[in-house]
Amino acid sequence: MTEKFIMAGTTALHICDSEHGDRCVVLLHGYLESLLVWEEFVPLLYKNVRVITLDLPGHGISEVKGNVHTMEFLADTVAEGLRRLGVSRCTLVGHSMGGYVALAFLERHPDMLEGVVLLSSTPNADTPEKAENRRREIALVKAGKKDTLARVAPAAGFAPQNRLRLQDAIEDLADQVFLTEDAGIVALLEGMLLRKDRNELLRKSPVPQLFLFGRHDGYIASDIAEALAAAHPQAQ
Repeated sequence: MTEKFIMAGTTALHICDSEHGDRCVVLLHGYLESLLVWEEFVPLLYKNVRVITLDLPGHGISEVKGNVHTMEFLADTVAEGLRRLGVSRCTLVGHSMGGYVALAFLERHPDMLEGVVLLSSTPNADTPEKAENRRREIALVKAGKKDTLARVAPAAGFAPQNRLRLQDAIEDLADQVFLTEDAGIVALLEGMLLRKDRNELLRKSPVPQLFLFGRHDGYIASDIAEALAAAHPQAQ
């Protein structure tokens, strides 16, 4: 993998690119993560396809651009970055927030997509409870209490029975929280608050779709996952 910065429009984007392969898979990380979360996935893919990972603006070491990073802005930035790399079509794999970006990409740049994979992600807009949780997180970060997020958020992405075994991975994710700029966290939370429902977009799209859910996911309960699967017979 070649690591470098590129300009995606006016945004400095940190990427890793295997650079070879007739087909391309782009891996989009989730909230409070970075391209580092894909390190164990990349070796499973790059011998068969070109693999690109990146830090979404506001996380990792990509640039923070303003007070609000909408999912549409992120999708357009990813599209600009891919064009800069000479990629005309790809399959997008989005984890959690990365899935929200993939859905915005599907809406705005469908001609660039061979497929969309939502990994522990949803086309639903925020519930009032979820929106209020995001506002609380914004208040925590602005109050200088980012460490609270680092203690709670990473572990919630792991099944309870796996947390002890995967403690090193959880600690790595906590470290990524501390390295993320406060302004970037707030900008992405503000952007997720503005996210719209994209269920109908998925149902009408001819782009192949795959949902991946965890039965013990701390963010998307199994009953919600099952309801999403039932509502989207066009997806695998």
